[in-house]
Amino acid sequence: MEISVKKSKISGQVEIPGSKSHTIRAIFIAALASGTSTIKMPLISEDTVAALRAASILGAWIKRGDDTVWRISGTGGHLLQPAGVINMENSGTGLRLFTAMAALGDFKVRFDGDDSLRTRKMGSLLEALSAMGAKVESANGLCPLSVTGPIRGREVVVDGKTSQFLSALLLVAPLLEDPTTIHVSKLNEKPYVHITLDWLKRQDIKVKFDDGMTCFEVPGGHKYKPFSTLIPVDFSTAAFPLLAAAVTGGEVKIPNLDFDDLQGDKAVFDYFAKMGVKVTQGQHITTIKGPRKLKAFDLDLNATPDALPVMAVAAACADGVSYLRNVPQARIKETDRIACMTAELRKMGVSVEELEDGMVITGGKLKGCADLQSYKDHRIAMSLAVAGLAAEGVSVIHDAECAAVTYPAFVENFQAAGADFTISEF
Repeated sequence: MEISVKKSKISGQVEIPGSKSHTIRAIFIAALASGTSTIKMPLISEDTVAALRAASILGAWIKRGDDTVWRISGTGGHLLQPAGVINMENSGTGLRLFTAMAALGDFKVRFDGDDSLRTRKMGSLLEALSAMGAKVESANGLCPLSVTGPIRGREVVVDGKTSQFLSALLLVAPLLEDPTTIHVSKLNEKPYVHITLDWLKRQDIKVKFDDGMTCFEVPGGHKYKPFSTLIPVDFSTAAFPLLAAAVTGGEVKIPNLDFDDLQGDKAVFDYFAKMGVKVTQGQHITTIKGPRKLKAFDLDLNATPDALPVMAVAAACADGVSYLRNVPQARIKETDRIACMTAELRKMGVSVEELEDGMVITGGKLKGCADLQSYKDHRIAMSLAVAGLAAEGVSVIHDAECAAVTYPAFVENFQAAGADFTISEF
């Protein structure tokens, strides 16, 4: 699918789906619980459906109904051996978490995914699971891979380059008989770990860790209990209508944003406020009004790496030179987002200096480009589509169907708010 975009202003209310981070963690814990859990307003996307399918293959019973409420009857920690390979599609979070879950069983479980997922590094997590007693098979720490448990509570070391390695270990460790100590080196994106710890806290599992989040002590001997929860709105996804209002001078209303939630990407609203965007939080509605001109900025994005594509477009539309710093993990997401956003913004006439861990962007007028590549990365596809709303001329984003990974209604919602999007199917 291609999206052709013409300069236009968006206004009105935009509905944002539920959080991917919360939805996948809810699926994970529900799949291991003893009893039936209820997940209300989950994110329905390619990534979450892949996680749901993995849970089902490993023995959980799923009732989806109309997809506003999922009911998951868990395995009580007694997994079933899959007959074939579990396909995690494009879900890096799902691959990391469910690989750790599979290591709880005493049988081989094989995982694979699409071409992008086959580039996502797994080595440090696999080494940690191996140190805990699992047998691991993988070429160069990548998919396709297999894991054979069971694992035991041990003292292990894991790389913090992606927080998903640590979250995977934190979620399985409480179910082991013995306690687990996890040493972490250079932990990035700490807010995602806090989300994981909050889910454990809801299960009455107390994890001890130091102020620097370099060592975690996880008690063993626990079992997950069934629960009922409402999935909060996803701040990572809300960043796109926020960006659109900011770069077009529009006004957007977003319902049901919970700024008390632990999602790290709620900080993006603060980033834009400092750029001159007016953000008003009502009881149930957050209103965003873009300024005549955005101010340049200097940001440390280590805690909010998923915001890099959005902030790169904001910088391209701002008045002056902006800096995106300390976000090396953006290179190991679905794509190398630093390199990809640099290449595509340059096509739109933007001056960009690529750094090892970020970008330096000089704002100006964007030019439409008929050959913008999404690299099949949902956040790049949506960011470039929004950039097209502020560009002179027509912009065309290729392989834009990948937006469905986290925001299946992206095109429809934006068109309803006034975005001049034309869709071509192939």
